[in-house]
Amino acid sequence: MIPVLYAAVAAVCFAPASSTLASHTTPLAPPTAEAGRGAIGRAPDAIPDSAYQRLFDEGRTMSEFLDAAKARKEQWAANYARGVVADAVLTRARSAPGPWKLLVVAVDGCSDSVNTVPYIARLAEQMMGVELRIIDSNVGRAVMDAHRTPDGRGATPTVVLLDANYQERGCWVERPAELRDWMIDNKGKVKDNELFEHKMAWYDEDVGAKTLLDIATMFESAGKGDVKC
Repeated sequence: MIPVLYAAVAAVCFAPASSTLASHTTPLAPPTAEAGRGAIGRAPDAIPDSAYQRLFDEGRTMSEFLDAAKARKEQWAANYARGVVADAVLTRARSAPGPWKLLVVAVDGCSDSVNTVPYIARLAEQMMGVELRIIDSNVGRAVMDAHRTPDGRGATPTVVLLDANYQERGCWVERPAELRDWMIDNKGKVKDNELFEHKMAWYDEDVGAKTLLDIATMFESAGKGDVKC
């Protein structure tokens, strides 16, 4: 059953497929070829500020997302409940004066979303002047396409850090850097079900720590005037 499960999860997490959470806003048009070059070397103005503002304003809060979730509902609730932000990580994130907004493209059935977004929400809750909104992969397809993984995929979750004027100041895609690099290095070397099993075991052991460190580093860079994507 695990290979079948892996295939189903991959379809949800890797591609902008239909979410089990119904869309409640208008999808953003895909970016132009010039604008959507991916997370590495991506044009910083790939998505207009006005589009980011519309998406954010119509997104769900974490509480609303949890209430609406159908797939992995218990896992979402459990990860959100056990989310703890280390003091050192919180200090780094708070070093960036806000206000800030986190726009998150996430899917309730995605194994990467459920193992990262609840912890990111916990961090946002402990920072003054930080708001978080979640949109699904249909609505946020252009955001995903403009922030591709190193191996060229649009993926969930995709997190975009916006300033008070909805200008992009950072991004974070799919999974923590340590896990991402391991998955890329081992793709094709081990079976898909083994990749998935390793990923899930890694998440269970990490309990959001590396995700939170990545996000705090993104905030810290933004506070210094840099864009970390």
